[in-house]
Amino acid sequence: MKNNKFLIGILGVSLGMTACKKQLEISNTNLPTPQSAQSESGVVSLAQGSVYRNGFYDLKYSDGVYGRFWSGATGFLELMGDEIGAEAANAYMNQIGCPNKVTLDNGTAVLNPSSISTQYGILRSININAQQGSNATFYEWAYMYNLITAANTVLDIAANTTFTGAGAATKKATVQAWAYWWKGFAYAHIGTLYYAGLIQNATTPSATTNGNFVTKEAIITESNANFDKAAAALATATSTTDYNTVVAGLVPAFLQKGKGGVLSTAMWLRNINTMKARNIVLNTTKAAMTATQWQSVLTLVNNGINSTDLIFTGRTDANGDFLGTTIADKIQSTGAATNTYKLSERLVQEFRTGDKRKDNNVFTLTAVGVFNTDRGNSFNTRYSLKSGGNGLAGVVTWSNSSAGANEITLAGTYEENELMKAEALIQTAQIDLGVQSINNVRTYQGAGLTALGAGMTQAAAYEELRAERRIALAFKGLSFFDARRWDIIDPTKSRTGCVVISAAGALNTNATINYGFLDYWDVPDNELAYNPAASGAAPVKNPKQ
Repeated sequence: MKNNKFLIGILGVSLGMTACKKQLEISNTNLPTPQSAQSESGVVSLAQGSVYRNGFYDLKYSDGVYGRFWSGATGFLELMGDEIGAEAANAYMNQIGCPNKVTLDNGTAVLNPSSISTQYGILRSININAQQGSNATFYEWAYMYNLITAANTVLDIAANTTFTGAGAATKKATVQAWAYWWKGFAYAHIGTLYYAGLIQNATTPSATTNGNFVTKEAIITESNANFDKAAAALATATSTTDYNTVVAGLVPAFLQKGKGGVLSTAMWLRNINTMKARNIVLNTTKAAMTATQWQSVLTLVNNGINSTDLIFTGRTDANGDFLGTTIADKIQSTGAATNTYKLSERLVQEFRTGDKRKDNNVFTLTAVGVFNTDRGNSFNTRYSLKSGGNGLAGVVTWSNSSAGANEITLAGTYEENELMKAEALIQTAQIDLGVQSINNVRTYQGAGLTALGAGMTQAAAYEELRAERRIALAFKGLSFFDARRWDIIDPTKSRTGCVVISAAGALNTNATINYGFLDYWDVPDNELAYNPAASGAAPVKNPKQ
């Protein structure tokens, strides 16, 4: 990985910014590079731009995947989480989200139309370096290691930069916290998706190769270690004025609105706790979670993001700087057709009667969307998203294609934190308290539903939790991991009671879907072709066949 040829690194890319107009505009050649950033203002500018550009913006290879990281790499996860569907074949996106089999109400079995027929086979047939940007497994890996390399560069430069004034130590600590936070974020993404990974603490380029692949569990440990380093750095940021000044330079001005902005150190620490709780929840199946783990989750979420905290957000802007389009904006439609992604019938069926989130966001197509049968067996739909919503006051809006109007969440949220709390409480027999947390999320998003009452059974409460995670956390890249830990995606398992539109446009309300999706992806061959695993390294291929 240290000598990777396919990662763009941060070589010569202008990563800082001056006026708001120029933030993250890559054509601005007067901005700091790693070589010119060794000053207080330069390292702050580099720290900002290297995260948003290198971590989420673009890659050396692509196959026309829409929206860069958020609707490209994250879109793949939502395809497998069955929140969206796709007909487009770019990076085989229509195939990686295609179930192995759909059984309709009348017993007709509709198989995956691919000649390979299973997602396991599809993923492995395209995971070769020669596929370059057509290899869907390449994207998340490349983006996140770009982000890690960028953070390493920031740490190296910050260590050798002279910060000024009485608050010099606070300024330095704040930049370091920023770099460690994003390293923790990136390792969390790697360890949650891939079967193995690399611990990379060097900058690019390097004279040696690191083929010391470690297990996914070790990568999650590394994620938590970096979150802890970020927390330790924040604890030494004692000058509030200097801290606020640096954070205001790290977060682009056009993101300092809505839920985004200059987080206090306390807010940032709560964001860290939420991400550490996520690392436990997403990487352990429900059946395998122990009482000790649930207690660890409760400890973290009780000190996690609250409803008034600022968080890390993204926002579209007219320049399309690092977020030109999002998953939600590629689902919205105003007529008979749909955009790139199709809104899944299985997501829409999760809504409880009267949920204003559906009323505000879900658009019923003028004609049922029926798509090419050689591209999939489950993506036909009656629905799309309404860009800008329907104007219901106080209700969450999922899509807005107007420049600057669509805010997305990059990391943890209040809703995710509260729903992890709900789940931990329900699973530790504190059911009424857990149900109250579900109610809290519905109120926060303006669902307008009658509150769930006390006295529910554990099974009934958990079913509400399951559906609420699907709705409240839609389009945040979590749905696949939930399906994995709920043991839905295994080839021997299935989801029953599904709403499916057949190729003839007929409504089925009790279909069965066998997804058959690989739980952890193999290391991309784009990496291994240049950086083969060293002797004694962890296996780089998931043994499941």
